[in-house]
Amino acid sequence: MRQIARLVTTAALVAIASPALAAEEATVTELISRAAEMDRSEVVVEGELIGDYGFRDDGWMWTQLNGDIYAVDPLRESERPAGGNVGIGIRIPTDLAAGLDPPGGYRIRGPLVRVTGVWKYHAVERQGESFLEVEAIEVLEPGRALVQDVNWWTIAAGLVLIGGASTIYLTRGSD
Repeated sequence: MRQIARLVTTAALVAIASPALAAEEATVTELISRAAEMDRSEVVVEGELIGDYGFRDDGWMWTQLNGDIYAVDPLRESERPAGGNVGIGIRIPTDLAAGLDPPGGYRIRGPLVRVTGVWKYHAVERQGESFLEVEAIEVLEPGRALVQDVNWWTIAAGLVLIGGASTIYLTRGSD
């Protein structure tokens, strides 16, 4: 009985003394640039779900997680280009994906999420694909429609140019 008590006490002390391995915070860009180094690491990544939700018969949903500036400052609203898109493929169990807002696109900003999962670089079991296999997902901001203000000055300038071109065409056409 004493040996069992010692083993339990020792196990408890070891568990308390050694911190649990926490998932590493990473950006999409870091995952791409350190892909091989981070293979099979548990990571936490934030970004926007975009493109399409591909629900499969095997119980997984595939989509893309964009981690660029446009996830938080969509181009359609800011009208300031700030580089290219940066994204990774992710695979989410369908039960975790249930109820997500539609993915982002030109007129919709998809849900901003924080996902925890295992990064798989050139996974042999998936014919060499690289992707994040999601274990947990937290919606930081729901998806929403993107609004772009109308630039009335541009419309007015266009109408003036069309009017001018029409006038020139009509006056030259009568010669």
